Amino acid sequence: MEPIDLLTYMGIAMAGFALVLATVMLVTFARRLIPSLRIPTIPTIKLPKPSKIKKEKIKPKRRTENMSKDQTSEGITFNDIFMFMIAVPLVLLWVGFAGFVIHTGLNNSAVLENIEAYTTLIAILGGPALLIIKDALDVWKQEQAEKTAFYKVKAQAVIDYNDASQKQAQMIEANDQAHTQAVEKNNKVKK
Repeated sequence: MEPIDLLTYMGIAMAGFALVLATVMLVTFARRLIPSLRIPTIPTIKLPKPSKIKKEKIKPKRRTENMSKDQTSEGITFNDIFMFMIAVPLVLLWVGFAGFVIHTGLNNSAVLENIEAYTTLIAILGGPALLIIKDALDVWKQEQAEKTAFYKVKAQAVIDYNDASQKQAQMIEANDQAHTQAVEKNNKVKK
């Protein structure tokens, strides 16, 4: 199989992949807008058998138990779907296609004759892919800045705690010495 034919087939496959992704995104968006498209489910209730009914004490739930459940059940957002269905495959496809064009261009002169078409396709894919990569790096930088700020605050809290505990220990020792001196002075006065 000619490398040019393979590149053509890859271009057709990428266009088909983009069409499938666009269809999935449209269906997801339509389901969010029109709640009647969701398939209703009938709730079922399981009743216990009469012989196994036991009276149990109901424990009141602590607030921390509810908080941990709320934090873990955030759900999947539209942005999560977008990132995993479009952004990640687009970046991987761009890098893979560019690498394949470079590899076949070095080994086959026929690819070099049509290099303008391939570089145009790489540029079309590269624009959104570079924006996605830039945004991902910005998010990573923000996370690193937050971690750095957190560790600075934590380190300062440890330093403040150590200073306070050292001052408290010195104050306790000074009070003990003053008390000891006062007791000794009272004992000398009584004698």
